[in-house]
Amino acid sequence: MKRYLCLALALLLLALPACSRKQQPALQGNPAPDFTLKDLAGTSIKLSDLRGKVVVLNFWATWCPPCREEIPSMMRLNSAMAGKDFRMLAISIDEGGKDAVEGFFRKSGMSLPALLDTDQAVGKRYGLTGVPETFVIDKKGVILKKVVGAMDWSSPAVIEYLDNAMK
Repeated sequence: MKRYLCLALALLLLALPACSRKQQPALQGNPAPDFTLKDLAGTSIKLSDLRGKVVVLNFWATWCPPCREEIPSMMRLNSAMAGKDFRMLAISIDEGGKDAVEGFFRKSGMSLPALLDTDQAVGKRYGLTGVPETFVIDKKGVILKKVVGAMDWSSPAVIEYLDNAMK
């Protein structure tokens, strides 16, 4: 019995350092994990280069019905915020990458400023549990809000919230 207890304790001690290396999910009030991803034109976009702007960072996929439902409201939001200290980034986690996203936009007639995270490395850094998930990041690069699920991004309340975040 004592031998099993010692063995269990030794295994626990070996496992603890591995647990402490696990990356914590991105949480409200914490700095947004920086990343660099390519857009559909192949241009690298680095989150930290967008400091000074409020960023709506949306993780989505072409195969996700709630994601497809919220895209029109995200397009309206993006248009409403044009010319302001604002940037929308729609990060696709589609394994099909550029071809899947461009095909979806072509067929649907919809479009967003899309980045590609085909290996979901950025999604993991943000603690993604599914799609859609959206992070609102302030001008200093701090996560203001995390939204799980689809919503109407063009509602007056959302636009007012983002306008206030830009002050």
